[in-house]
Amino acid sequence: MSPNTLLLPELREMLATNNVEEMREFCTALHPASVADFLIGLTPSEIWSILRNIDPKIGADIFSYFEEDLQVQIIESAPRDEIAGFIEYLPSDDRVDILDEVEEDVVDELMPLLDPEDRQDIRQLSSYPEGTCGAEMSTDFLALRDDMTFSQALDAISKQSPVLETVYYLYVLNSVDRLVGLLSAKELLRHIGTPGALIRDYMKTDLITIDAGADREDAAKLVAKYDFIAVPVVDHDGRMLGIITHDDVLDTIIEEMAENAHLSAAVAPLADPYLATDLWTLARKRFTWLAILLFGAVTTALILNGFDSVSKKIVWLVAFLPMIVSTGGNTGGQSATLVITALATGEITLRDWWRIVHREVLMGVLLGVAMGACGLINALLIMGRSVPLTHLMVVPTAVFFVVFSSNLTGALLPLIFQRIGWDPALMSNPFVAGISDTLGTLIYMLLAVIFLL
Repeated sequence: MSPNTLLLPELREMLATNNVEEMREFCTALHPASVADFLIGLTPSEIWSILRNIDPKIGADIFSYFEEDLQVQIIESAPRDEIAGFIEYLPSDDRVDILDEVEEDVVDELMPLLDPEDRQDIRQLSSYPEGTCGAEMSTDFLALRDDMTFSQALDAISKQSPVLETVYYLYVLNSVDRLVGLLSAKELLRHIGTPGALIRDYMKTDLITIDAGADREDAAKLVAKYDFIAVPVVDHDGRMLGIITHDDVLDTIIEEMAENAHLSAAVAPLADPYLATDLWTLARKRFTWLAILLFGAVTTALILNGFDSVSKKIVWLVAFLPMIVSTGGNTGGQSATLVITALATGEITLRDWWRIVHREVLMGVLLGVAMGACGLINALLIMGRSVPLTHLMVVPTAVFFVVFSSNLTGALLPLIFQRIGWDPALMSNPFVAGISDTLGTLIYMLLAVIFLL
């Protein structure tokens, strides 16, 4: 039995007796993530009965640790007037994401019950395209005016801080809401002794911002590069719209890693967790790419069929075909992975294409010579003296050219995909392997004709 299930009888006893005091004590004694773990065994209505009786801010923290499907069930099953008030305590970016998953008729009932300012905020954030910084940002940030004194800034912070995600960065705006400076909490504390000093005289003005229409991955790169806790999001006129916090960036990185892992295995990315995805959907997402790869492999069969007369005359050729094409696939997969990873981390850009080609040409020659030597050794071990050495040389020669071509192909295809606006991860190992199989088979059979016939 899971340790979390041991408390279920006690929790249900609290609910049965409506012991609000114990509910509040339980929810404040542990970290919100731990409380969420213990509550998972309850029904959505039981969970709501606890959340509605505790401090809404604490309840919102606990709620944020539930899986998305459970959050949806709680919102859809709770009384509309009660849950509407609770939603207003959720971080602005989180409530937009969760309402996108809630039944449309339920959202239509909830929206009129929300505070007008929150309603406008939800509509604004929902207007940004999926995957952009605008769609990911939170509008809960601490804003100060550039003509404030430090004393006035402290008063503003005390009023705003209860509903903010972070107060480490204090964003300074002018009269038209344009971001003009940034003040750290540390700098603010340093000037407690000079309450009349203007914050504009001490704020940082060389700011790093990101446009609301930029890709959320760009924000993740900024956080990683500058070690930011949050990145300010602005419009094209420099007006501040919100922030993307480090936890949002972490979620983005995890999602992108999962998506790239799926694509690298030629699986369409899953919208829901693995165990929550029904078998039909999972099979469809896998079948699509498997079918494409299967039909792509027909080219290899066609090449072999075209060289049928060669393989019939020189039977031993076929014995080395799997070794040659698999070596090419492995080589192409390696170079594709290296380039895709470098693109994802920002180590290289499309402007570096010539340097990449130069490196991979040299790498292809080095690996080709080394792997060709290994191919010759394998050929000698398998065939011995039954085949003349001049004939066996077709094997290491084929290995050299297959390794060279596959290495260059694996490096260039992700760059081409990036250039035409596709995800480089689509050029996954199975695809590179399929292309390398076709190239390898064609190169091997052509060399066989040249060397042996």
